[in-house]
Amino acid sequence: MNGNEHHQNFQAYTNPNAAKLKFDADQQQLHSTGVLGLWRQISNLLILAAIIAIVVLLVRLF
Repeated sequence: MNGNEHHQNFQAYTNPNAAKLKFDADQQQLHSTGVLGLWRQISNLLILAAIIAIVVLLVRLF
């Protein structure tokens, strides 16, 4: 990689339009999926515990 390619790559990261597009994409993703918060983690843990309980119950029955 010569010096010119390195300079072009650096400009891509400092381009204000590229930074705004990345920011907008990140905001859209946060808006559509939400922040992985405490309640979401708790609900995921409860779902996992229920699945494990069902598997254990099925193993004991059969």
